[in-house]
Amino acid sequence: MLGHPELTIYALFGALTGMYGRTEPHQLRLKHQLQAAGMLVTGVMIGTGLSVTGLHSWWLVAVETLLAGLGSIFADRLNLKPSGPFFGILALGACASIPTTVPWLFAVLIAVASAASSLSVGFLGWTRERAWRPKARRDHSSLAGPRRQKAFIHAGRYVLAVGAAGAAGVFSGSTYPQWAMAAAAVPLASENLVGGIYRGIHRIVGTFLGLVIVAVLLLPSPWQLDAQKEAPALVIVIIFFQFTTELFMMRHYGLAMVSFTPVILLVTQLAAPAHPYVLIAERGVETLVGATVGVIVLIIFSGHDGHDIWLQVGERDHPTQRPLLRSNPASGDTTRR
Repeated sequence: MLGHPELTIYALFGALTGMYGRTEPHQLRLKHQLQAAGMLVTGVMIGTGLSVTGLHSWWLVAVETLLAGLGSIFADRLNLKPSGPFFGILALGACASIPTTVPWLFAVLIAVASAASSLSVGFLGWTRERAWRPKARRDHSSLAGPRRQKAFIHAGRYVLAVGAAGAAGVFSGSTYPQWAMAAAAVPLASENLVGGIYRGIHRIVGTFLGLVIVAVLLLPSPWQLDAQKEAPALVIVIIFFQFTTELFMMRHYGLAMVSFTPVILLVTQLAAPAHPYVLIAERGVETLVGATVGVIVLIIFSGHDGHDIWLQVGERDHPTQRPLLRSNPASGDTTRR
């Protein structure tokens, strides 16, 4: 955002559309990304609305918790990949936590334009084949019968975990309770208990490693970048780490978090500068609290055989559910741009 780096945050969440449907043919990926863009832009719309109206604290917790439940049903119904409502509720919380310096509609249009740009890039490869298959359909089915019940149970877990993490953040006096709420959603995207615990560990370890990068960039050092004086340089860093986040998101969640943590903290710093020590410390604490809450909810509501009772709610595919230090070959990956 030339001349207005504080608006980068709205463009970022629209650009996250590019993470979805990376293994699908271009025609199906376009539909997949349109569905994901709807969730992301909705998060920006609601979050910016909360910021404009000055509704924070418990209002943010209540609204984000509701969106987590509805977003879970939406993501399960459409079989979104990456799974779950994580990026939608992250967009809501991030946009609600910063002052809005432009009209609400303008902020939303930035997100829409950014999403449209990602859609265009994702569909660009189609020009090589130029074949449109009218009967092509994405692999998802309606929420009916037992699958409907399981999807609502799954949504209930999101509501409980996200709400509890947000309440913990507000009671503790945190400036950024939305980070705890987003972290609480992470383990719930897994299809089983062990995978969920691994995702929680990935989230914590990946975030703390990402905070080291943020500390190098924001704390006094030879590589320090001032958010106000050197904003263009920070934007370039954000673009680089967003690229590496997309590269690893469906391959290794922990490595993706190492990149994504600087992205979120740097766009937050551009939009609402805070003391770097506070920013880094609260990110670490809220991530630890949120991921722990998510894992606890997962354990409490898991089956006795160690598998979640929503196991069949969509064909989730998480090659990232492995220990952080174990490699994850992307065999069979057919990522398209």
